Amino acid sequence: MLLKATIAGLAIDPASNTPIIVLKTDEQDQTIPIWIGLLEATSIASALQNIEFERPMTHDLFKNFSDHLNIGVSRVEVCDLRDNTFYALIYFDTDNQTFTMDARPSDAIAIALRFKAPIFVDDKVIEKSKTGHGKAEALDKSEEGKKWTEYLEKLSPEDFGKYKI
Repeated sequence: MLLKATIAGLAIDPASNTPIIVLKTDEQDQTIPIWIGLLEATSIASALQNIEFERPMTHDLFKNFSDHLNIGVSRVEVCDLRDNTFYALIYFDTDNQTFTMDARPSDAIAIALRFKAPIFVDDKVIEKSKTGHGKAEALDKSEEGKKWTEYLEKLSPEDFGKYKI
């Protein structure tokens, strides 16, 4: 089942300095963190904050190109999680046809924001992200590693705030 989602925030993983986008389902109030690249995080943050650059960035260029060809985006969907990799689909509409394309969730979300298209998450993705594939174990057994493990285990979705990237 597909659940409509919104962007709850952007955060930085303190252990790896990697950006995280947090999606939150509208009805069931569930969250899903997705680690993304810095460039994609910047693109998402600029769209969320309505920042326009002097020259088009990649996702803006894609939007301009699509507009020129009369191609719209009806929705994006985070559709699967396999081997710790998230998968997404972008649903395109033209005058004659509709079609989907595989995408990284970060690119799909950046494009959805530019097209003002809704974001959906498959409930199986939420379940897989909760359970993982086996019990996670901290690799760093030092005192510092134990402190980080304890800190991360206590994090809640409310701890993720919006950060400018």
